[in-house]
Amino acid sequence: MRLLLVEDEKRMAQALCEILRLEKYDVDHFANGCDGMTAIESDVYDVVILDVMLPGMNGFEIAKQARKKGIRTPILMLTAKAELDDKVSGLDSGADDYLTKPFMTKELLARIRALCRRTVNTADGTLRFADIVLDESTCTLSCTTTAQSVRLSEKEYRILAYLMANQGHILTREQLAVKIWGYENDAEYNNVEVYMSFTRRKMNFVGAKAEIKAVRGVGYELRCGDV
Repeated sequence: MRLLLVEDEKRMAQALCEILRLEKYDVDHFANGCDGMTAIESDVYDVVILDVMLPGMNGFEIAKQARKKGIRTPILMLTAKAELDDKVSGLDSGADDYLTKPFMTKELLARIRALCRRTVNTADGTLRFADIVLDESTCTLSCTTTAQSVRLSEKEYRILAYLMANQGHILTREQLAVKIWGYENDAEYNNVEVYMSFTRRKMNFVGAKAEIKAVRGVGYELRCGDV
């Protein structure tokens, strides 16, 4: 899971990034509201952790703009304000949950897990598209028409999960690169091509009719094939 943290308090941000990475989350951090808004617009994150008081653009404005742009990524809003009106303002602006500082690490992690579960399409922890099923707990790809299955590598799993979660949409190479490798990684676009090839081979191996189609000059889209 890739998380976005938008927090301008340096010590708080460093501590949160360390905690989240220890929990095996991939985290991108921005300290400015405008930079955070740009990152959210990439629409590559599973959960956004958003502070309210930010330079450039506050958290309420960011959440509101994100929802206006059709971005559905779950948002957990952080603030030092405990008043009911502030909580209501956060939720009304588009946040999915609200956590008041100071907070316990266990509570933060529990709320993130709850928001992450909302990105999974079914209650049993699987993603489904046409004749393929992707199991989140085992990183296993299965085909319903052939009953064949195969284990995916971490990056193969994340590429396919991202495509399945965005059914009917073309994902650009830039979106895929940021989603899988992150903003601060030096991975080039040819890495996307390489791992896309690996993922396609696994889909062919299980006999899936669903397929990943390259859209020339744009990116990739998951299509049904002849199912």
